[in-house]
Amino acid sequence: MAVNEVSPHLSGPSPVVLQEKEPIEISTQEIAASPLGSSDGIFAHEGGHLLVQSPYTEEEHLLDLRTLDAENALLARALARMRSLRPDYATAPYTETFNWNEIIEELTRLVRTHGHNWKETSFFIVAFRSQIPPTTEYEDLGALDEVAHAEAIASGGFLKYWFGHPDKEGRNLATCVWRSQEDARKGGVGPGHRKAAAATRSLYSHWKIDRHRLIIRDDVQSWEIIDWE
Repeated sequence: MAVNEVSPHLSGPSPVVLQEKEPIEISTQEIAASPLGSSDGIFAHEGGHLLVQSPYTEEEHLLDLRTLDAENALLARALARMRSLRPDYATAPYTETFNWNEIIEELTRLVRTHGHNWKETSFFIVAFRSQIPPTTEYEDLGALDEVAHAEAIASGGFLKYWFGHPDKEGRNLATCVWRSQEDARKGGVGPGHRKAAAATRSLYSHWKIDRHRLIIRDDVQSWEIIDWE
């Protein structure tokens, strides 16, 4: 599953526009020089501000931290540690599928390291559950997905993209974390995304989209993932 495959959800309810924030206060040099170094996917070239946020590592697929405010840049950093905790991620409850506690612990560490006063922020999450028939060539999905991902990165606010591999029944999960629902909507209007969406009926035997809200409260004192309403 992939970014292009989540496009059907982008024509849903009117987007929620989150409150605008001041530009990021911590410098890109400071972010790049933090204790994790390159282990969290930050590229050292061009000032260390390009972050690997998906399985794609070419430059057009990298997240430019300079385009984000502090909350979003720091969460993007922490999401570099995102991993599945269980092999049945295709069908397991979303909140039990990933290492969210570890991600929030890393976010807390980064906030403390940079001396940032974290303000409550909500993020938009999409979970795409799918099933492909034996006739679908997985390489075809990958080619469509890669183009759509580059478009989504260019549109802005795309913090994290993770996808698994189909199980023996062809079931899979992919998930995206966005700065806002409006960013997700913008990320799904490009020609590559539309082409991928058009191929959904022929490439999948079943698909379902779930939307969640990640809320991280002041000073990262608490957090929760709830259904998006």
